[in-house]
Amino acid sequence: MSAHSFMAHGRGVQLRLREHDSRWKGAVVSLLNRAAALVLLLLFSPFMLTAAWLIWRKDGRPILFGHYRVGRDGQLFRCLKFRTMVRDAQPILDQLLRDDPAARAQWEREQKLDNDPRITPIGQLLRRTSLDELPQLFNVLRGEMALVGPRPITVPELERYGVARWHYLNVLPGMTGLWQVSGRNDVSYEERVLLDRRYVELRGLWADLAILLRTVKVVLGRDGAR
Repeated sequence: MSAHSFMAHGRGVQLRLREHDSRWKGAVVSLLNRAAALVLLLLFSPFMLTAAWLIWRKDGRPILFGHYRVGRDGQLFRCLKFRTMVRDAQPILDQLLRDDPAARAQWEREQKLDNDPRITPIGQLLRRTSLDELPQLFNVLRGEMALVGPRPITVPELERYGVARWHYLNVLPGMTGLWQVSGRNDVSYEERVLLDRRYVELRGLWADLAILLRTVKVVLGRDGAR
């Protein structure tokens, strides 16, 4: 075997070993995410049952809301939340954006509204305490999300991510992430994109654990929650 062939063979072996190592690490991380999600579901089940009862008692059904988001490799999935808006939310938003230029400008800029008329009183409480996002633990169990990752985004938002979309599409979106512990709704959309990109570039087990710990502090302090 020539030196060139030997080196080429060596590089091929190294590539296969890296791919095998990456798959192995991915399987371990996926297992840890699912196990943690199951434990958290058991721990938070009393809060989730209470939230479900309040929504049903005050606003009726449906209790859960599933909105399509972009997952890893561009796969669409229904991102679950407790319903925090009125049932006819879309027509209300459409009329508001037609009649209110300031609201339309904010929506186009940030994809959210400071004073959203669609949110119910129970929904306000659930959002301020982040309890509305607990059903996403089922998304983690199904392998559609991770506990930590970029903010799950919609198909139209993917265009706004520019080259950072390739970072986003390379990992599972997360229930929490660098954006959630870095100001949440107090940061601009462009800053969110940069934080998502930075997370993908720096992600690792210790970084994820640090974000999870910071998430507890942020949720308890309701930092950036609206």
